[in-house]
This record gives sequence, C-alpha cells and structure tokens, in this order.
Amino acid sequence: MDLRLTGKVAVITGGSAGIGQAIAHGLAAEGVNLALVARDEERLRSLAFPGVRVLAVPADLTVPADAARVAAAVEEEFGGADILINNAGTGSEEKIMTAADDRWQWYWDLHVMAAVRLARALVPGMRTRGGGVILQNASICATQPLGYEPIYNVTKAALVMFSKCLANELIGDNIRVNAVNPGLVLTGDWVKTAKLLTEGTEQTWEQYLEKIATDNAPIGRFGTPEEIADLFVFLCSERASYTVGSTYYVDGGWLNVTT
Repeated sequence: MDLRLTGKVAVITGGSAGIGQAIAHGLAAEGVNLALVARDEERLRSLAFPGVRVLAVPADLTVPADAARVAAAVEEEFGGADILINNAGTGSEEKIMTAADDRWQWYWDLHVMAAVRLARALVPGMRTRGGGVILQNASICATQPLGYEPIYNVTKAALVMFSKCLANELIGDNIRVNAVNPGLVLTGDWVKTAKLLTEGTEQTWEQYLEKIATDNAPIGRFGTPEEIADLFVFLCSERASYTVGSTYYVDGGWLNVTT
C-alpha cells in the first residue's frame, strides 16, 4: 500500500525509545523526514534512520519554553512540519490522598500541556503547508484505569479529550487530529519495572510480565512497539483521510467497557 508520505516532515516527542522510536522507524521507512525530541541528547544522536533527514532536538517538554524552541528548530531545518506525534510520557505510581501538587503538575505538563504547547507552536506552519496530522499517544488507562497510577490515568484521559477538541477546531484547516490508546506494550519501562518488582523473589521478571499479559489481555501477550507504530503510520497517511477526532485502541482485546 502506497501511503504517499515521502518527503513529509514529522515531529515525534519521546522519539528516542520505545513506541516513539518505533514510530520514527516506521515513518522513515515511508520516506518521512524526522525531528526527534527527547531529553536524552546522547541517545537521540545515536539513532540512525538511513535515507531520510533527521533532526535531533534535546528538550524537556515539561518546560513551557521548550515547545517553542522545538518549533523554531523544525522551522529552521525543514521549513515546518506536516505531522506531530505527541508521544512523550511515562507511568506513575502514587495515591491521590498523598500525592503532592507538584507531582500532579509535572505529569499534567508532560502529558497534556506539552501537546497543547506544541500544537500552538506547529499548527500555524501546518496551515501554511496546506494541512497536517496530529496524533496523541494516550493509553487504555484513559478509559480503563489502573489503580496504582491515578495521575497517569487522569492526565491521559485529559489528553484524549484535548485531542477531540483540537480535532474539531482544526479540521477546517485540513489538519486531522486523532488519539491512540495502546494497551500492554513491551517497552524498556515495563522490563525495568518487572525486574525491580521480582528482585529477590522466586519469580523471574519474564514470568511476572507473562502473568500481567495473561491476566489482562485476551490475546495473551504484550504488544510490540512496532505493532503500535504501524497504526500511527497509517493514521499519518492519506489512506486515513476520513479519520478525524477519534480514539483507536490497540490493546490485544484488553478493553472491557463500551466506549
């Protein structure tokens, strides 16, 4: 299937690892030039995507000024962007009754305000280029919360609603906005957590993850970052031209409520 993406420019936050890196590889395979945003400058600059232009932009998107700095770097290198993937994020662990305000604020800035600020910064250029695509990497937890991470659940739910509101505001500019809610995806964060939780126990980290998968996903396994990335790449393309303001679940059947 020809996705007709060759020569487009994509900004991907959290682009140095996990799902973000997989999306970058998927888009690069379609001929998309990349602006990768992440905090780890060394890791960013170590990545290779043959055949396309790559701009590494080290940034901390919880800092308000960094969104404008990212947009300025993209404008200078590429003359603007056609695609924005708001992927930066991480899990949390706390209780509502004891989590301090600053912890809530940090996740709000990372999951929600970074997307708001980057949209404000990059949309004017998309309008000039004739349109674009904005995708949010949210989570199944936006709808089906996990008990140990209420801040993550709440901020991802807000990101999905922001996505819907932005879609309504921008569709007249030929800018399509959608959200993706992944389920269990085997990223480095999951492996790190599993190793910590099983250290000094008789259970291996692999056994821990296997139980998580069999307990929650009818498909019986974690997804790969590449499986999530494939949907992102499709949604970026003209083949998805009628997708506007929707949220797509890629969760191996985990979702158990009607939405």
